[in-house]
Amino acid sequence: MSTQASPTQPCAIWQQAAWPTLAFDAASLAPDLDLARLAQGKLLGLLDAIGLGQVQELRQESWVQEALATAAIEGQQLNLESVRSSVARRLGLADTPSHDRDVEGLVLVMQDAGDNCQASLDLDRLCRWQSALFPGGISGITRIVVGRLRDHADPMQIVSGLMGREVVHYTAPPSSQVASEMTKFLDWFETTRPRADATPSLHGIARAAVAHLWLESIHPFEDGNGRIGRAVVDMALAQDMLAQDVNAPVAQMRVFGMARQMLKARATYFNALNLAQRRASLVANGSAIDVTSWVQWFVQAFTQGCVTSQAVVRQAVDKSAFRIRAGTCGLNARQHKVLGRLLEAGNTELGGGFLGGMSTEKYAKITGASKATASRDLSDLAAKGLLRVEGVGKATRYAVNVPGWSQPVASKVHP
Repeated sequence: MSTQASPTQPCAIWQQAAWPTLAFDAASLAPDLDLARLAQGKLLGLLDAIGLGQVQELRQESWVQEALATAAIEGQQLNLESVRSSVARRLGLADTPSHDRDVEGLVLVMQDAGDNCQASLDLDRLCRWQSALFPGGISGITRIVVGRLRDHADPMQIVSGLMGREVVHYTAPPSSQVASEMTKFLDWFETTRPRADATPSLHGIARAAVAHLWLESIHPFEDGNGRIGRAVVDMALAQDMLAQDVNAPVAQMRVFGMARQMLKARATYFNALNLAQRRASLVANGSAIDVTSWVQWFVQAFTQGCVTSQAVVRQAVDKSAFRIRAGTCGLNARQHKVLGRLLEAGNTELGGGFLGGMSTEKYAKITGASKATASRDLSDLAAKGLLRVEGVGKATRYAVNVPGWSQPVASKVHP
């Protein structure tokens, strides 16, 4: 593959003379970085306030959602129960052996990146991560090289579109250069590691952004680069958190991750990454490649992810307080079951909520009770202040009575 860009094609980031020196305008990003730190601080403050027990529950659910999200970004849909089971084992909450090796491998990689963030990141570790993602050396139904850097002669390209009409979005460095490229990346990652006893050479959140762009631009493996790149982001952010607070519990570090936010903004994530890789420009003196736009996108996504996580923590606090209140009301098993279902559905603000609200018919179906019994149970829950009534007559619906919570309205109300 030629390393020269054609006159009509933008120069790939690794073809720039200043590669791999990546830089950003710290002054222009200062407001965004300050907002990111503020959002992160608010999240950590909420976690400190709710106690380790609830943080552990949040950690478990966050880990599950992050695993689902990082796979979904690549178009892979994991089995939810398999992910929950694997995460529970990693947390010591279950000992049932896994039968889904793909899920187990991904969860292991995520655990190692976060829980062992202080251990050095070297090539052997990355190769073991990539091997864990593809047990048996299979990606889908295709055999791939695992546990080592790519070595094929064909160009490593990111493409989309139908066969025969593919669109090439990016071409990575040839395989012959990958080993030396990875040496430079890993040396940089180690030397820029944030430390509690030293002034950081690079803002920790911005460092995670640069690390992700750099690794994705090398694309060192035959497959799994996106998932490994996001695991490196998790590791960089965990290192940053520990540098700020050496006593930060591991559970806190797992409550937040970037994969869910990247999935939520999948189109803009890919677009920002692709623009940085294909339309790289130099800083004023030509000594480095300017990646300010990419870092800004990443930092803003990080901030939004922290804001969403704050809402998740508040929802967990709301649920806990509600369960305590309900536990003093002398409820029967049916009522506890339905309230549990409503709490599990959560709040519309976070994309949840019990669609259309609870009705007599739905209550009867969930509990197996008669409609008359369902009606009495619901009226009792409303009288005790655990449910609020919405609508009248055949349109009467019940919602869990948590201040600030709402539920999605069904497109059509069935009597």
